Amino acid sequence: MRVEQLDLAAWGDALPSSGFEVFHTPAALDVLDEYTSGQLRLYGGFKGEQPIALLPVVLRRQSVGTAVLSPPPAMGVPRLGPVLMSPSPKRRKRERVNREFTELVLEELAVDSSLSLLRMVCGTAYDDPRPYVWQDLDVDPFFTYALSLSETSPDALLSSFSKSLRREIRDARETDVVVERVSPEEGARVVYDDAKSRYEEQGEQYRLQWPYVRDLTASLAEEDRCRVYLARTPDGEHLSGITVLYSNDVAYFWQGGTRATYDGTSVNSLVHWRIIEDIVDDPPIDSVHAYDLMGANTERLCRYKAKFGAELVPYYVVESGGRGMDVAKRAYSLLNH
Repeated sequence: MRVEQLDLAAWGDALPSSGFEVFHTPAALDVLDEYTSGQLRLYGGFKGEQPIALLPVVLRRQSVGTAVLSPPPAMGVPRLGPVLMSPSPKRRKRERVNREFTELVLEELAVDSSLSLLRMVCGTAYDDPRPYVWQDLDVDPFFTYALSLSETSPDALLSSFSKSLRREIRDARETDVVVERVSPEEGARVVYDDAKSRYEEQGEQYRLQWPYVRDLTASLAEEDRCRVYLARTPDGEHLSGITVLYSNDVAYFWQGGTRATYDGTSVNSLVHWRIIEDIVDDPPIDSVHAYDLMGANTERLCRYKAKFGAELVPYYVVESGGRGMDVAKRAYSLLNH
């Protein structure tokens, strides 16, 4: 195997048809590169001319050393990390590709230096982080909720939800709330302002900046990878909204979903339900088969999202470890989400 740096065009050519996150797409990486501090590097592992592994990272060089990040923090990127595309279905060969690519790319990045810090949040399709453990890095599991939408119908899905969630959706449907799918150009700013206001009400800083959100949603919308849903009263008053992003496999609840009620009834579940109905009946990309609800690592959010009956799916966080790295992390101040 050889490892080389790619430009965005070559990265797009190498990306497989499935098994990657929405932020692995060239459209998302291009905007991320423009707005994040540091240098975006795109690594590809090749067997001959065939791409068999990919990894995007952002390098941030500071006086205390170098941080290697995938994804960079505070950019609204839930997961990134490696993409494996072993040409063989045999486990032994897949594991060899994973191991060799990990060793080569870590050597290229010099993450074994005492002045380097690595932090990587892997995608859900990357299910074998052992090569990073063998390279003396720390690996911890985290979780998300993924609702499978393949080979099912809206009625069957609704019946699988908890009784309280079904009642909430039914009650909201019986009101005259209007849930519409609008263009990102029309709706993304509304959802952004909602989310920003919610954070500020709680005394927290909302780190995403509108120009970044604007350009990201516009770029992804050009490839049918972004939709926005708004809930309004009959006279047009805004209640709530959600921005959804799409990989080839998964729809992601990305931004919004602030709590809102109308006639004493919560409307957020109705917005989620409209998104789910569209994924089943009218997806932007035919191969999308799941809805990632996020929020499975926060107990407060789990109590609500578990009502959808979604599968608890693990993903892995890889970090430089040791006492020295704890000091480095504080110095970089990079892990404050």
